[in-house]
Amino acid sequence: MWGFLPLVVVLVFSAPVALAPVSRRADRLLGFLALTGFGEWVAERGRRRTARRRLLQSVHSGETYRTFAAKTLLYAGYAAVVGSIAGVYVVAGVLAILRVSPETMRATLPNQLHFLAGLLVLPDLSLAQLFALLLASSATLGVASGVLTYWLRWENLSYRANARGRKIDESLARTVAFVYALSRSGMPFPEILRTLAGNRDVFGEAAAEVAVAVKAMDYAGLDMLSAIERLADRTPSEKFGEFADNLASVLQSGQSISSYLDTQYQRYQEDAEAQQESFLELLATLAEGYVSVFVVAPLLFITILVIMGLMALGDTLPVLRMLAYFAIPLANVGFVVYLDSITESLRASREDRDIDLAAAALAGVRRTDAPTAERSGVERPPGDAAGAAAETPALSDGGGGVADATVGDAAAPPEADSAVSNFERLDAFENVRWLRAALSDPVRTLRNNPDVVLYATLPLGLLSILLRSWPHFASGTLTLRVFDDFAVQAALFVVGSFAVVQELHRRRIAAIEAAVPDFLDRLASVNEAGMSVVESFERVAKSDLGALNPEVRKLWTDVEWGVDAETALYRFEDRLDTPTITRTVTLIANAMHASGDIARVLRIAADDAQDTRRLKRKRRQEMLTYLVIIYLSFVVFLVIVGALNSILIPNLPTDAAVPAGGPVSGGPLSDISSVNVEAYTLLFFHTSLVQAVCSGLVAGQMGEGSVRNGAKHATVLLTVAYAVFLFLP
Repeated sequence: MWGFLPLVVVLVFSAPVALAPVSRRADRLLGFLALTGFGEWVAERGRRRTARRRLLQSVHSGETYRTFAAKTLLYAGYAAVVGSIAGVYVVAGVLAILRVSPETMRATLPNQLHFLAGLLVLPDLSLAQLFALLLASSATLGVASGVLTYWLRWENLSYRANARGRKIDESLARTVAFVYALSRSGMPFPEILRTLAGNRDVFGEAAAEVAVAVKAMDYAGLDMLSAIERLADRTPSEKFGEFADNLASVLQSGQSISSYLDTQYQRYQEDAEAQQESFLELLATLAEGYVSVFVVAPLLFITILVIMGLMALGDTLPVLRMLAYFAIPLANVGFVVYLDSITESLRASREDRDIDLAAAALAGVRRTDAPTAERSGVERPPGDAAGAAAETPALSDGGGGVADATVGDAAAPPEADSAVSNFERLDAFENVRWLRAALSDPVRTLRNNPDVVLYATLPLGLLSILLRSWPHFASGTLTLRVFDDFAVQAALFVVGSFAVVQELHRRRIAAIEAAVPDFLDRLASVNEAGMSVVESFERVAKSDLGALNPEVRKLWTDVEWGVDAETALYRFEDRLDTPTITRTVTLIANAMHASGDIARVLRIAADDAQDTRRLKRKRRQEMLTYLVIIYLSFVVFLVIVGALNSILIPNLPTDAAVPAGGPVSGGPLSDISSVNVEAYTLLFFHTSLVQAVCSGLVAGQMGEGSVRNGAKHATVLLTVAYAVFLFLP
């Protein structure tokens, strides 16, 4: 027991390192220890220091170069100590294994591996030799661990910078379109930058990069040109750096910013199309590689192992189980994660906005003491609900005037009690409003959030398995094959239900985004004819816009009932909740602050939406071929596995089919009658199910950019696999 004391001590001292990512106090402690112990070792000059400092700035790290470098040395030291101690235990474990006698190893190993029994023998080591061996292994593993940790920490920083650079490049075209549109609306350029920085959740990393320049202007006192030039030097994207450099030159020379942005927008749109072509070629290569590595290779490996096992050349069932239950799922998960990292599309989001129509109608009684509140109204009375007095007495309907009240032992007036009561009612209503909305319109809830289906169907599926299995379990007739039937049927119910709702959701989003360019074009045409923005909404609401008709009419209804145009647009955005609509509404709402003539802005938004839709449609068409290849490869996989299960295994010689001369003595087929045929059949069934689900999810990620959309492919392939084994003899 005392032999494990050094390992326990190392684990205890390594606790701050493990807690640093989740505990601010542990992170501060590590920073203090690092600066105290290694702060003087950090180089203050040098080309490498400059490059690494720029990397830290490009990933927007909250640590200085000196702190990060000192922590890196501290982590490397921790790793070296842990590796040194672990090296002693590794060598001790190997020596313990080698102490097994050759006779015991021969009895354990298969006949083909008996030669290892003579090789794996513990040599006679003196005390000095044993000490030298432990010292060498400890030093080797310790140095290797420290060097690897040091390299990985700096390499991870470089990887993060490159990842941010790719995301900036992906969002650059839309960001430039937004800046160009606002510049055409007449908004001053500093305000354009602040508006873009405020919408970085919508426009991605390029907007986040601009937010750094805005902070430098607002908090550090830099002028706009200096902030943009500083941004160009520190961004991890070469393309964005070039754009910022040229933008600073244009601003300094006094040239037309709109003309420059127009040129840049056209250029980046062409670059986006070129990147789409390269991306499609990469996806094509990955699709071919997936079929070869993740479908064909496991199939060949399974076939070889099955034949070896059936010929009694060794027990291959453990290897096959490892392949079916661990290797294939984990490899597919890794492939999907990689696909998601390279196919990550710009997902526009937004901060929560209090734009509910009921809230707008009750603006006079909503509290305004929240930091984000923008409406005027009655403030929440100070103090608790029971004994606090209100500064603003409320009428019976929640409105009120202004009155004074005392706080303390004095009784609060009835109006104050009424105000407190109204606020409590509003708080209670807001806490349960989401549940009330979900239950009052479940179709809309499912349409907007298909994940809700899983919350309902997954417990039902598990309950069905339990209820159907219990009678068999009670009677002692529950077998793995019977349980498999119940589990697969429940999985088909859960995945199939989600697939149906997800596909309806996807088609709705596709129909809405297909109608957005027409909506913007019509809105621009009416605005160009001289109508105001509000009048343009009225005119467009009466036209035919396909999937957008109901929502545009709701938008106009909001305006008719007195909601301002910006709030009506934000409500329109919340109801639809698509990336294209979010970017469009953000653009229009901000352009309206600068000018009522936003026709050119609408044209730019329409072109951007049309370009985005065209690129998505082209990708979908290109990937259709590879979806067919994935389906065909799975069919081939199923045919071969089914042939092994239905043709090869049933025709194996058994004890009843042994020749009259008696069992075959010796040779590869001497023990073929002892093979566990049922185990192989069950393994084929499970392997087919696992491959069906994995291939379906990969098909969705590859063809439509989302694992969720792979649910329908997984349902189809899982149904085919289950039906094939259901009808096999």
